[in-house]
Amino acid sequence: MSDDFGSTPVGSCSVETIAALLGYGLEEGTIQALCEPDVGTGCTSTDNCMFQYLMGATAEAQGTASDVGIGLDVSFLLFSGYLVFIMQLGFAVLCAGSIRSKNCMNILLKNMLDACVGAIGFYLFGYAFAYGHKYGQNSNGFIGNWNFALSYTTQTSMSGTEFTTFGWHQFFFQWSFCAATTTIVSGAVAERCTFMAYMIYAFFLSSFVYPVIVHWVWDSQGWLSAFNTFQDGYALILKTGAIDFAGSGVVHMTGGFAALMGAAIIGPRLGRFTSDGAVNEMKGHSSTLVVMGTFLLWFGWFGFNPGSNLVVASQAAATVVSRVAVTTALAGGAGGISMLFYKFLTVKAWDVVATCNGILAGLVAVTASCSVIEPWAAIITGAIGPIVFCAADYLVLYTLKVDDPVSAFALHGAVGAWGVLFPGFLAAPAYVVEVYGAYGFGMDAEAGKRFGLFYGGHGQVLLVQFIEVLAIAGWTCVMMGGFFLLMNLAGLLRVPMQEEMTGLDITNHTKRAGSATQANGGKYEPHESWRRPGMEPVMEPATNTSSSASDNEKADPK
Repeated sequence: MSDDFGSTPVGSCSVETIAALLGYGLEEGTIQALCEPDVGTGCTSTDNCMFQYLMGATAEAQGTASDVGIGLDVSFLLFSGYLVFIMQLGFAVLCAGSIRSKNCMNILLKNMLDACVGAIGFYLFGYAFAYGHKYGQNSNGFIGNWNFALSYTTQTSMSGTEFTTFGWHQFFFQWSFCAATTTIVSGAVAERCTFMAYMIYAFFLSSFVYPVIVHWVWDSQGWLSAFNTFQDGYALILKTGAIDFAGSGVVHMTGGFAALMGAAIIGPRLGRFTSDGAVNEMKGHSSTLVVMGTFLLWFGWFGFNPGSNLVVASQAAATVVSRVAVTTALAGGAGGISMLFYKFLTVKAWDVVATCNGILAGLVAVTASCSVIEPWAAIITGAIGPIVFCAADYLVLYTLKVDDPVSAFALHGAVGAWGVLFPGFLAAPAYVVEVYGAYGFGMDAEAGKRFGLFYGGHGQVLLVQFIEVLAIAGWTCVMMGGFFLLMNLAGLLRVPMQEEMTGLDITNHTKRAGSATQANGGKYEPHESWRRPGMEPVMEPATNTSSSASDNEKADPK
């Protein structure tokens, strides 16, 4: 500070006012900014100057707090996306352990391609179809129509306009979900799907089929969305909209029903069924990999479910996020215990791989309702999930005769549907208002009884949940069923019989490819793993003797 500052008036401030401001600890530059009419506010008295100073300081503090809050929300969403993405490793090792060793390398590469191909498809088209609409305009209830190849995200991220809504972090988080959906199908068509068909399927699902369902349920324009409040402040459909917080329907049902279509159309693996329709066991080769994959997926689920709140930088948001983490943990635990004792009562054995399936079934079951149910209700839905899984798995394999090596439909399609329906029974009134009340359910959600039936709610919540199940199942079966059917008719879906029997690792991933047929002057001889002790090679083996490392049942990722 200069020695003579305050000896003469500054702008509209007298010497006495300047002296008082100096006494309050204000610096020379701050006083000049307050007193100079051309620079600052042109205050005239001590009280007026201090009022202007405090107002400016408050605004600056609020701006700083807002920036910190945005940074915290963005960091939370990115970190949640990182956790969801690590689930890709869980998928990979679990699928690898759930199939026979001769196809292990092949399924690992296909799981990698899910993320690779899905990233490009979701970038070019998927994100726009899911959430795209022009600034200040609406899209439509069926599909988004803006921001292809992140064109608008690039603009808004540079200018700061709507960064929290359309920033890079939003795309990354949503892509991690898309990658998880795409990976669900990989195990269902394992050991017999061609690379070409697999890559095309991954692109089609990630760029169109899955994003359309996202738009329906999660975008503010979607016809099923609880956030579509353009009709008198209530959701478009039955004044509630669908409760699918993290995607029991959007993610798991989509992947599960796509898996069912793929497994049914591609046909069973050679030797899966005998000539009279009996089921031959084809067990996975490594229960160790199955357990590792299960824990990786459970870990990733703590980004999958809590991260779906999208924000955390307030006490209200933090309350929802922490409750979701608790319900997720309890549902997974209940699913594992339920399956453990169910298997012991039915087969008199403690089955480790079945327990892994139970854990994952519990997690799938709670994914839709995790934000609107009590912890004890999470235990209920988690415990019922494995029962739904076992019933659906038996139906698919023994009744429909569909060979799904990792039970992808049973876990994701059937249990996912159960998870979607569950909020219609036990969505707690206070939690519905807390999570959705300001959106599609309206602030009178409690008075309007728009919550679970067992709490005395009306049936419209359960009805909307049922409509979501039908809509997702219908859309996915038509689109993916048509796709797999066309691939099959074109002869692009399934590998040749010789490659399947030899093993896709040898025929596709080593320099020995084709050696099985080149021996004996081109005469084909089945791989050694297809021999029965004391017998000649057969075309329909009853067991897979190469998978002796594990005698457990198949399991499926998330």
